[in-house]
Amino acid sequence: MSKQAIKFYNRPAGGWGALRSVFKHIHEQGIVTRGASTLLRANQPDGFDCPGCAWPDKNHHSTFEFCENGAKAVAAEATERRVTRALFESHTVPQLAAHDDYWLEGQGRLTEPMRYDAATDRYVPASWDESFALIARHLQSLAHPDEALFYTSGRTSNEAAFLYQLFIREFGTNNLPDCSNMCHEPSGTAMKEQIGIGKGTVTLDDFEHADAIFIFGQNPGTNHPRMLGTLREAAKRGCRIVVFNPLRERGLERFADPQSPVDMLSSQGSQIASSYYQVRIGGDLAVAKGMAKAVLEAGDVDEAFIEAHTDGYASYKAELLAERWETIVEESGLSEEQIRAAAAIYIQSKASICTWGMGITQHKHSVATIQSIVNLLLLKGNIGKPGAGACPVRGHSNVQGDRTMGIYEKPSPVFLEKLGKAFDFTPPAKHGHDVVGAIEAMLAGEGKVFIGMGGNFAVATPDADRTKLALQQCQLTVHVTTKLNRSHLVHGKDALILPCLGRTEIDIQAQGAQGVTVEDSMSMVHISAGMNPPASEHLLSEPAIIARMAVAALPQSKTPWLWLIEDYDRIRDKIAEVVDGFVDFNRRVHVPGGFYLGNSARERNWQTSTGKARFFAHAVPTDLPIKAMRAQHGEQPVFNLMTIRSHDQYNTTIYGLDDRYRGVFGHRRVCFINKADLARLGMQAGQWVDMTSVWHDGEREAKRFLLVEYDIPEGCLASYYPETNGLVPLSSMADRARTPASKSVPVLLSLSAEQVAA
Repeated sequence: MSKQAIKFYNRPAGGWGALRSVFKHIHEQGIVTRGASTLLRANQPDGFDCPGCAWPDKNHHSTFEFCENGAKAVAAEATERRVTRALFESHTVPQLAAHDDYWLEGQGRLTEPMRYDAATDRYVPASWDESFALIARHLQSLAHPDEALFYTSGRTSNEAAFLYQLFIREFGTNNLPDCSNMCHEPSGTAMKEQIGIGKGTVTLDDFEHADAIFIFGQNPGTNHPRMLGTLREAAKRGCRIVVFNPLRERGLERFADPQSPVDMLSSQGSQIASSYYQVRIGGDLAVAKGMAKAVLEAGDVDEAFIEAHTDGYASYKAELLAERWETIVEESGLSEEQIRAAAAIYIQSKASICTWGMGITQHKHSVATIQSIVNLLLLKGNIGKPGAGACPVRGHSNVQGDRTMGIYEKPSPVFLEKLGKAFDFTPPAKHGHDVVGAIEAMLAGEGKVFIGMGGNFAVATPDADRTKLALQQCQLTVHVTTKLNRSHLVHGKDALILPCLGRTEIDIQAQGAQGVTVEDSMSMVHISAGMNPPASEHLLSEPAIIARMAVAALPQSKTPWLWLIEDYDRIRDKIAEVVDGFVDFNRRVHVPGGFYLGNSARERNWQTSTGKARFFAHAVPTDLPIKAMRAQHGEQPVFNLMTIRSHDQYNTTIYGLDDRYRGVFGHRRVCFINKADLARLGMQAGQWVDMTSVWHDGEREAKRFLLVEYDIPEGCLASYYPETNGLVPLSSMADRARTPASKSVPVLLSLSAEQVAA
């Protein structure tokens, strides 16, 4: 563990720091030799897909195709550490819960099914048959299938996701909340309505032909490190890279590619951003609209494209020209000159890409913001031509694939019809619960069984205390997982922890070793096959767990569940029958590199209600929650908090206690704040504070955070999740998409009790 320190990091992202970090993590997990050989098979044609992010693979024949944070994920999964029944015998559930998340996951891989025993307040061993029987008993005793909730994590493979949604719909519900509900749901909502498809329109090749790349609300240096290699190559050939982000992020400034001898010998690496604008939290819609206004004022639009391929332009243009620059400047936090300078780069570019992450999606007005970014692309015909397009960068390695496979609480009638025909049943048509709806249902006593396929639901979700209460009211909670996490300790009256194979492990079924498939952020589908022996002889694959759960719970099912999992080619054949774009799935996926699913908007085939791409006019929002809370609290400073990841974490998984690029070492509970705000509060960097979120239904508190002076706009704060997820109100969410508004949380700061005493 690193010594606690706050010190400026003056090196580029990547480089020797990344290589040292990789070695440190595989050494800590006791797998120096095996870890190195495992990493060399990551993202290779005959290897496994990295269990980290969903950035696509550029070269399937390169010596190594992994990044620092991907290596952390692989090391954590391939670890020598094991959680046996001895840990549970020596700890009650409250004793385990007293440890932090880093300690819990650091115990290693789970080795056998465990069942909660209320009499001893401990988890005890359970056989697989006993576990499936318990699940079946609870599901069959429900008054209605809608009383069950089935969550999915983005690491779940296509094959597992397809079987899972089939099982759930044969059971009789569309309650399929998933991690997309907490991240890129607004991207799908916005783009499906606007261009006819909810996926990004670019491929990796487009980054080689773009004249300009505009990055909104995204930190690839930590969240998608392999993207930095793509951006570096673009910058090297003269592509202009324009960044809009509240925090200065090292990975967006400079990057040293570990595969480049020149970069590794340099102390500076390669410059990434040609322009970096620190927009105020939540100000991106105003920026996109300001840039579009400047484009219109310059008269530089693609009139032929607009005429042939879009509708709604006239009303959009009128509304845009009527928007006052004063409003745009006030809400964005940038000057008119800065926005016009960014627009000038866009005007000069013959092909532009816009990318965005959760800094855009986790706001009240996220759908409107994304449609404003797409409006900007449509103005110059930047969808459906080389080097141009929309690029929402997904997180988990198969989060997009899971949605493609039918993990969605609002399935289309066409999908349900094809599913029912393929498996000879009538799927339920009523829409189910998303993540927020699932929590609300559990709180209301309407959700009684919770089954999680991966993930860390109790920690990843907003309003931690209410989510905890919701899960504890369930009759049964079940978690399919590789490692221990906090959600397993926030349990129902009955509870199961079911350990599964990891992505790096060999999956042997009746017909031999199996591979699974995943879909990346750019709609490439490829196969993944593990290489390491399973962490325990008692582990089952996710498809096997789902199939056996279905056999136990659905005795009248016509689906040959156990036959399907004997050979995953059989599952893929059924996917080909049901899911668009997967014809001849088995042949195509075995080609090195896999295959491209295609994208209708990329072909300028607009599958919208009007048959064209649509301009949507959105006023710059001035009714934001932060403004309402500031008005309510008068002279008391109310800050806008954005929750962020540290460099030593992936989503809720904590790999270490360092955030190297931001200069934080050995700490998790920190609060990044502007120097002027410190002075205004009469506080100093290094003091400990409590954060209190303010909302119309009351206050929520998170205690003891270290103030860290940082380059962030005045009035804005940043702090790591999941420690701050409890500050996010359940009812604070994106309009229409219902994604938790975790990037705009109104909070108050006060000195902690220990600081006051000092």
